[in-house]
Amino acid sequence: MATYLYKLGRFAFRRRHFVALLWVALLTLAGVGAASAPPAGNSSFSIPGTEAQRAFDLLEQRFPGMSADGATARVVFQAPEGQKMTDPGNKAAVEKTVKELGSGSEVASVADPYTGKAVSRDGTIAYASVKYKVSGMELEDASRDALKESAGHARDAGLTVEIGGDALTTAPETGSSEVIGIAIAAVVLVITFGSLIAAGLPLLTAIIGVGIGVSTIAALANPLDLGSTTSTLATMIGLAVGIDYALFIVSRYRAELAEGRDREEAAGRAVGTAGSAVVFAGLTVVIALVGLSVVNIPMLTKMGVAAAGTVAIAVLIALTLIPALLGYAGRTVKPAGEKSRLLGGGRAAKKSGRPNMGTRWASFVVRRPVAVLLLGVVGLGAAAVPAASLELGLPDDGSQPVSTTQRRAYDLLSDGFGPGFNGPLMVVVDAKGSADKKAAFAEVGDEIKGLKDIVTVTPPAPNKAGDTAIITVVPKSQPSSATTEDLVHAIRDKSASIASATDATLLVTGATAMNIDVSQKLNDALLPYLALVVGLAFLLLIVVFRSILVPLKAALGFLLSVLAALGAVVAVFQWGWLSGLMNVEQTGPVMSMMPIFMVGVVFGLAMDYEVFLVTRMREAYVHGENPGQAVVTGFRYSARVVTAAAVIMIAVFSGFIGSSESMIKMIGFGLAIAVFFDAFIVRMAIVPAVLALLGRRAWWLPAWLDRALPNVDVEGEGLRTESDTDGERELVRA
Repeated sequence: MATYLYKLGRFAFRRRHFVALLWVALLTLAGVGAASAPPAGNSSFSIPGTEAQRAFDLLEQRFPGMSADGATARVVFQAPEGQKMTDPGNKAAVEKTVKELGSGSEVASVADPYTGKAVSRDGTIAYASVKYKVSGMELEDASRDALKESAGHARDAGLTVEIGGDALTTAPETGSSEVIGIAIAAVVLVITFGSLIAAGLPLLTAIIGVGIGVSTIAALANPLDLGSTTSTLATMIGLAVGIDYALFIVSRYRAELAEGRDREEAAGRAVGTAGSAVVFAGLTVVIALVGLSVVNIPMLTKMGVAAAGTVAIAVLIALTLIPALLGYAGRTVKPAGEKSRLLGGGRAAKKSGRPNMGTRWASFVVRRPVAVLLLGVVGLGAAAVPAASLELGLPDDGSQPVSTTQRRAYDLLSDGFGPGFNGPLMVVVDAKGSADKKAAFAEVGDEIKGLKDIVTVTPPAPNKAGDTAIITVVPKSQPSSATTEDLVHAIRDKSASIASATDATLLVTGATAMNIDVSQKLNDALLPYLALVVGLAFLLLIVVFRSILVPLKAALGFLLSVLAALGAVVAVFQWGWLSGLMNVEQTGPVMSMMPIFMVGVVFGLAMDYEVFLVTRMREAYVHGENPGQAVVTGFRYSARVVTAAAVIMIAVFSGFIGSSESMIKMIGFGLAIAVFFDAFIVRMAIVPAVLALLGRRAWWLPAWLDRALPNVDVEGEGLRTESDTDGERELVRA
């Protein structure tokens, strides 16, 4: 592989005009496609294989036009102090608002508070339920705007009006902090390279890669049903890996220049060596992201595949566009250790003869491996302790900041009707096979009334055919509580006895039940997903390092990083530690998809540092150094760059902590802290300590497996032969 990539790097350097034009053409094509495509709507949301989804599907068949999984909104009215919602003036304002709410083209129905018994006992709070024909992910912006305008008219009449429900679901905003993250990355690159041109190349190519990826997602949004949130993960991962991959190529290029090679040869060798690491690091990230499809949640699958495509583009850009741009940059990109005119007067760095910081640190670790290993493991173990208290759930309006109308509506409904009113359960009774359908409906209602923690059970509401009925159950506790989850399971446990007694089928659905089913589905998929991703990447790393213990150590280190990062997420978002600093207004259960999402993304990113750092150690070992010295050599050449790459990735991910969406905020924080733990504790401390303790055993591989594995030559051993051949050709020509 190294020889092939070496030739590719030299070709891109030499044919820089062709390569640059090709990428510009791809960016233009993607941009034109995005601009001419219809505006991206919000993708449909379904969770195949869950009871809640089966119930929704059944309702679509038996209650045509009901839009069971359609968006809902609750417009909550509160009377001024000392007044009642039944006062004539207040009632007239509400009825006018209800009439306006029902005029939208996507509105299926609107329930009047006064005819639907939706006024609180003390008469101070009322609500109007709005049902839409499409889901909250598919609702048009015009319908949301009309909803807000209708509420505004009621406010003008002196009422307090707040809106809750999934009808207000919108694309997340990241804010200016994302730009700050990129600015920090630019500063780190300038410090690392000592040159504005060299620092600008990774930023430029990362932006081009993300531009192509996100534009392609926008162009394909409608035919592939990609939601507006799909591009968020692609942007986050694409920026981080795009900068890092280019950083490693440019850094190796400058190192080759410092060894006296001409620029084309240096570009070829940089792509042949660091490029090989980029390819395998990119493959681990792609495997992790595409592997999200095993969860069988379409939205998560689309996000993973879209982000994987952006990572693949970042790899291709690093291998081709970077050497082409290095050809354009010419002598403005200086050899390693030499400063640019602007930043250092064009002078070479002073050579004190003192080892660099990476060398000194690695030498210390090699001398004290046990102490460093224990300190690193104990530190990560302490950070992981909060993960034992992990509570999972999906965010609802109760987890929104108190400044939002959704949260204020949630609180008003809780005050007026009880906390469980925000998460009613919809029990669907399929009595098509029952001899006495009405008796079956009544039996189900009586069974549910006998359960604990219930406020209200409505009478069965059958369809026109009379073979299916809906029973609404209002729990006592709030939707995200464990008590409500227990109630859902208790109702479902009645299904077997109901079926035997009445031949009817009982299904529980609604937003609360759907959240519970999604959480369970994600939990059930975690271990199979972990086995798939880690297993495939383990096999890949065996090929890269030609070792059994090095990939095993990499996988175990990753698990430490993920557990510690989950512990930090629990401490901040569940316990409330540093919540003010992170602008977390409401603590609560950790998002259900967070563990499986972190396993996938963090594993791919963790393997980046493993491949970049340990490949250089492997290269030194293959070329004759003893194991301890190989560790030091790897750090001498890679520690500074890996540190810069980690700081850049942390900065990019931290930029998403400023998002208005709690899910994006949590993902940004979780990935940033996971990269910190993995890069600076696992890869920089635990990895060299373990390799120092293992010695030559770290690179052991059974002879039969060594013969069976393909030789991908990540270390660039074949480049020596290639260089010698080139030198002999030059002598013949002379």
